[in-house]
Amino acid sequence: MIYFVGAGPGAADLITVRGMRLIEDADVIIYAGSLINPEILKYAKKNPELFDSAYMTLEEVMDVMLRADKEGKNVVRLHSGELSIYGAVREQMDALDENGREYSSCPGVSACFGAAADLNMEFTLPEVTQTLIITRMEGRTPVPGKESIERLAEHGASMAIYLSTGMLKELSHRLMAGYDAASPAAIVYKATFPEEKKIICTVGTLAEEAGRAGITKTAVVLVGDAVTHSDYARSKLYDPDFKTEYRN
Repeated sequence: MIYFVGAGPGAADLITVRGMRLIEDADVIIYAGSLINPEILKYAKKNPELFDSAYMTLEEVMDVMLRADKEGKNVVRLHSGELSIYGAVREQMDALDENGREYSSCPGVSACFGAAADLNMEFTLPEVTQTLIITRMEGRTPVPGKESIERLAEHGASMAIYLSTGMLKELSHRLMAGYDAASPAAIVYKATFPEEKKIICTVGTLAEEAGRAGITKTAVVLVGDAVTHSDYARSKLYDPDFKTEYRN
């Protein structure tokens, strides 16, 4: 059987229990070596077949999967973070469908949630925003025009921006379509890894602060008033004057 597993944001103990058990049972592990914490591989049994997908094409990954599955082996395709966000998993699943192979997915914790935990922040504060936008700025890979940073920034909601750390000056400029230069922002480098760096700054100082810290990649940018959690309203759910199904 083939399992797609989200490894979580970085810390080895932030993989799900299910994901850990799938790794323990795996005969073959194809892992994103440039992104995951290698400590996670310590959950594996003794002497599994290991393949670092950072050095492989899609076709090479599929050759390993199909061969191992044909041999009756348990295969784990280990991706960083959460599979459904920038995981490039659909193309692998389509190839497995074409070959009549069964597979299953195990979710993981995405970097923006690891970053939020490290900052002890809540993305959806009452009367500040009830929306989280997860996106990235176009670089070598395009983004649909209706999903440009400028158009999404107009909502003024919390934003988690991936894969854009090398373009922070341009990102700041585009974010100002909806935020001002003084709007709160944060840069979290390698969230939950031992070498993590976290910076609270503003939309206008993103590039400056990242340059000062030597951050050029592998970071998530968080934007919006929720970053500094000021001027929010108390939750109605726990308000003594608010009636619920469980509390009068």
